Amino acid sequence: MKQQPTKQRILFTTLTVASAIGFLASFLQTIEKLTLLKNPESILVCNINAVFSCTNILNSWQSSVFGFPNSLMCIIFFVVMMTAGIVGWTGGTINSKLRLVFLAMALFFVGFGFWYLWQSIFIIGSMCIYCIFCYGGVLVASDALLRLSYKDIKLNNNIQKTLSRMIANKADIVLFASIALIIVLEIIIKFT
Repeated sequence: MKQQPTKQRILFTTLTVASAIGFLASFLQTIEKLTLLKNPESILVCNINAVFSCTNILNSWQSSVFGFPNSLMCIIFFVVMMTAGIVGWTGGTINSKLRLVFLAMALFFVGFGFWYLWQSIFIIGSMCIYCIFCYGGVLVASDALLRLSYKDIKLNNNIQKTLSRMIANKADIVLFASIALIIVLEIIIKFT
């Protein structure tokens, strides 16, 4: 196996760590969901106060959009991303088409997570601490994948040059940080 360049190795490490955090949060949320299914009167560990109440979130239809707990979907996503991160971090290579599939998955989760947190804040009226950690993991993993894969996206030369310039100037980091900031502002606006 050939050694990855330092920047790529850092990105794969970032992908691995972000995915591990997201996986742990998803796993813990799944345990809480199972606890709630066994006994709807259970007091969940993640019920911190009226705002941070996993019970309110996990009892909503939004927590099982596709007919099963969203956290199960997140577990699968984070395991795949963590595996990709470990493969790259240890010097393995990932086919560019597969990296683009991973990037598409990650961007789906960026959109899905934004919708889910919007629903949590403004429709359900509560927050889940595990969801916040999952979404943080999604944002960081998505940015790492974007930085690893942007050269493989088939775009015309002008758009590719613009994208390369944006990545070089860290505009992607600003974009993903802005998404996180929007969520934080929504929480502050709703709950203060």
